[in-house]
Amino acid sequence: MQLRRDYFDKAATYPTHLFRRRFRMNMSLFLRIVNDLKRATPDFEQQYDALGKPGFTALQKCTAAIRILAYGSAADAVDEYLRMSASSASSFLESFVEGIIQVFGNKYLRRPTPEDLQRLLDKGAERGFPGMIGSIDCMHWEWKNCPTAWKGQYSRGFAKPTIALEAVASHDLWIWHTFFGAPGTLNDLNILDRSPVFDDIINGQAPPVNFSVNGNEYHLGYYLADGIYPAWATFIPTIKIPVNPKQKLFAKLQEAFWKDVERAFGVLQARFAIIKNPALCMDKVKIEKIMRACIILHNMIVEDERDGDYDEAEFQPREGNISSDVRHSDDMPTNVEEMMGVRVNLRDEQRHQQLKYDLVENVWETFGHLY
Repeated sequence: MQLRRDYFDKAATYPTHLFRRRFRMNMSLFLRIVNDLKRATPDFEQQYDALGKPGFTALQKCTAAIRILAYGSAADAVDEYLRMSASSASSFLESFVEGIIQVFGNKYLRRPTPEDLQRLLDKGAERGFPGMIGSIDCMHWEWKNCPTAWKGQYSRGFAKPTIALEAVASHDLWIWHTFFGAPGTLNDLNILDRSPVFDDIINGQAPPVNFSVNGNEYHLGYYLADGIYPAWATFIPTIKIPVNPKQKLFAKLQEAFWKDVERAFGVLQARFAIIKNPALCMDKVKIEKIMRACIILHNMIVEDERDGDYDEAEFQPREGNISSDVRHSDDMPTNVEEMMGVRVNLRDEQRHQQLKYDLVENVWETFGHLY
């Protein structure tokens, strides 16, 4: 088979760096995905027709799907190389996307476990922001074939229809939270009102976060955000008009570290051009599955290539809902009144102002001598 001779034989035609460039991942990770999908779903088993002629292998099916995701090309763009029709390539892409979500979703779309959370907190403290667990923002994916009846809902003015993605990313570009599907007419605040980003905290399912800044104790982690987000205890935006050296240093570092989520969006679009290009599907459910699968693959590549002592045994996937491996805290709210109290604490503007002041002082104490 030409594909195997080109990339997977010991004396392959193309070296490993070209494999990494064209498949967006190392060969070992790609083969792991192929083998896991082949074991998990019959769609990737090689079939035989009535005459005993073999059909496409799992390697060919996954290659066709990855090429379409990576290059954002039409389904018939792989027919000359893989001898695969457009209808077959589209079918394999759909099976690949669903297989990725089914097999790898529980692990690579999870909420932070206590071990994950501790790594994030340690990194935040190292950067001068104790209690920081990531940065949050939204991006929009253009929807070229949006149904005419929905264009008013998904378009702003004369702009083209888009679908919004809300995400939280950390310093290593791992995407910890995603909320995709909101109409493009919504801004970040409207999307936040619909988002489940704080559901685990309100329901008492999030690991506890305790930290001290400038001599004050806090019990809620926070995200770095841009100026549109509200003054809640869980968001720390920059200072728009800093007036003294302390505020200027804080604004400089906050804006630099908040860009983690922007970098994650950029890398995600660079790896999978199908997200950068306008979405061609008319079915919104299929678009959502493609976005989710690309984020899972992105996190798998981040894990495969990042430095550090990541322990594979720290997370054991469980059956059921994605992002479900979060330990319940002992003080889980037992009634609506307690849940509303947690909600009020999340939106406490006074606590927000105090935390922001303490962080300004902490950043200056930590890094002020360098400037």
